[in-house]
Amino acid sequence: MTSEYCIQIFQQSIHDYHVEDNVNTPIANRYTEGTLEHLLYAKNWIDTVQWHLEDIIRDPTIDAVTALHIKRRIDASNQERTNMVEQIDDWLLDEYALVQCKEGATINTESPAWAIDRLSILELKIYHMQIEADRTDATEQHQQLCLYKLKVLLEQRTDLSLSINQLLHDIAKGNKKMKVYRQMKMYNDESLNPVLYKQKSTAR
Repeated sequence: MTSEYCIQIFQQSIHDYHVEDNVNTPIANRYTEGTLEHLLYAKNWIDTVQWHLEDIIRDPTIDAVTALHIKRRIDASNQERTNMVEQIDDWLLDEYALVQCKEGATINTESPAWAIDRLSILELKIYHMQIEADRTDATEQHQQLCLYKLKVLLEQRTDLSLSINQLLHDIAKGNKKMKVYRQMKMYNDESLNPVLYKQKSTAR
């Protein structure tokens, strides 16, 4: 696997979403379940839907009931996104399970899947910044500013892609240990969020 391959799948997911461009469109994952491709496509689809939910909730005319509903969707999406990243790390842990780490092998600051998560979000930024740069109804100043930002994002993609490829290479060669920590988010857990477990206790 390479970062370039991940980008191809992310771009396919983004393209497929924008055929309907609707946050309620069901995902139609084109890859076989259980494969890394299936996980990557699903991960980016979650990111893409959430991107548009974040746009919608910032509508200054949105009513409170709709805003709360979307906020709940975003919260659920964040948890789903975390779960999906951890599934990708699990897949990679299995992939490199037989690699013998060399003496002095180091640990990276983040797992491969969390770096790939940043690549997925970056691909969305590039897609939407390109749209802004191409807007015919915007001012030339707006277009030029967006073109500058797009150039920076593309450079960031190059750097991040190189870093991910190097990390995967180092793990495969035993130069780095792949060590994964779970996020252990507490706010969605009824046993860890005091607001939730106190309500549950009161209900009894």
